[in-house]
Amino acid sequence: MLIHVDRESRTPLYLQIKNQIRDMIFSGVLSPGFRLPPERKLAETLNVNRSTVLNAYHELKADRLIESRVGCGTVVLEPHSAARGQNAPFACPEPIHWRQFFSVTSSRQQNPLLQDLMQLLHRREDVISFSLGIPAVELYPISVFQDIQSEILKKHGQATLSFLPTEGYYPLRESISRFMRKSGAAVSPEEILVLSGSQQGIDLAARTLIDPGDVILAEEPSFFCAVQVFRSAGARVIGVPIDENGMRTDLLESFLARYKPKFIYTIPNFQNPSGTVMSPERRRQMLNLAYSYRTPILEDDAYGELRYEGQPVTSLKALDQHGYVIYLSTFSKTLSPGVRIGWLAAARPVIRQIVMAKQLNDIHTNSLAQFVLDGFLRRGLFEQHLQMIRQEYVKRRNMMMDALQKSMLPGVCWNVPEGGLYLWCRLPERIDKSTVLLMRAIDQGVTFVPGEAFYLEEQGCNHIRLNFALQPKGVIEEGVKRLVKALRETLVSTESLEKEIKAQTNPLF
Repeated sequence: MLIHVDRESRTPLYLQIKNQIRDMIFSGVLSPGFRLPPERKLAETLNVNRSTVLNAYHELKADRLIESRVGCGTVVLEPHSAARGQNAPFACPEPIHWRQFFSVTSSRQQNPLLQDLMQLLHRREDVISFSLGIPAVELYPISVFQDIQSEILKKHGQATLSFLPTEGYYPLRESISRFMRKSGAAVSPEEILVLSGSQQGIDLAARTLIDPGDVILAEEPSFFCAVQVFRSAGARVIGVPIDENGMRTDLLESFLARYKPKFIYTIPNFQNPSGTVMSPERRRQMLNLAYSYRTPILEDDAYGELRYEGQPVTSLKALDQHGYVIYLSTFSKTLSPGVRIGWLAAARPVIRQIVMAKQLNDIHTNSLAQFVLDGFLRRGLFEQHLQMIRQEYVKRRNMMMDALQKSMLPGVCWNVPEGGLYLWCRLPERIDKSTVLLMRAIDQGVTFVPGEAFYLEEQGCNHIRLNFALQPKGVIEEGVKRLVKALRETLVSTESLEKEIKAQTNPLF
């Protein structure tokens, strides 16, 4: 394949390369299936930058003249009539290879774990889920919602199914404002944005605040969906270790000085996945450091209302006197995930900017759901519901811990969270990949989330997260029984492998 580049020509080098390869394909010099040189090798041959060849190949791929195939490299395709410029009748085209059209960030940041677990649960009714981060289905306030919805539709009619302001239904923003004030956060309705779940808030904050190359500081381990969102926005996410009192603020200052992050992401109440609560002292230290280094804080408080024992700790938003904290919360963990309503509370300039991002996202959150939820809050029913689920979830937490304790598995330990939805379990050191255990657990009919998912680097491999709130008593016990069986099988398999490796490495004499 002979290609000549003319550096004196006004035609860019990549187009010269593209056009010559294109001509060779149409003339039959390069037949379908011909394997083109790798970009780096062709660049060296022509004495050009690799990006020049990469752009030429990209143009040829866009014209459907070449494609990259796993194990085959870049190969020539059969040229179609449209590319030749002929008026030929339509023929059956080759299937489109969508992978080449996906953006780099969307392709490299995907983690299919959650999607795979959800699909598994829909396909197999016999599987017991300790994996999904949702509340107990049988405790959803369905009958109450039905009554309120019927009343709302009669009272407000078409308004419940019409457009609402992007900021949200104002009476609901008032209700959320009153709710936040009860815990000490003096937030006005104008400082609240209603969301389609707090996950949308994470995404909108990333769209609004992050530029490619920015650094974000996050607890490690941390909520893997948030980390994926930040990375997809082009950020570099740096993990700050946690202990039993939350993010280690003794390390935070050095991270702030070194990386100059765009913001700090934290889950201070019943942290996902560890269940830890940031101590009052650490919260004050974090705020003081944020003020000193002029760094905003994104406070994700999805689990704060799910406290079963101990005293509530004042939120960072309530402690913040200078508007540095962007606060996120949701009704998905307390009422139901299908309600799809969360909220963001922040200084008005932040709200205005994020509102513009939301207008491009979904215009506004579900209208009827906002009307119904406002009615639920105004009647004082949310507080009653919280009291009921707290009483039930603490029982389920204790049931799961008792079931694990009875298994008498050596080397297995877990936290005792004062609230939230999760047990964070550490497995014996011999299990160096909890994903291996997950495969055996699925065979037994039970699921969990492997610890690796929550770490930025290759860590947490001998940890798992279990949702103790989702399943009722009898199902919890059966699920733990299946999990223990899978764990025993994994330990036996690991011991056998270790013995085999040891036998192979021991000297014969």
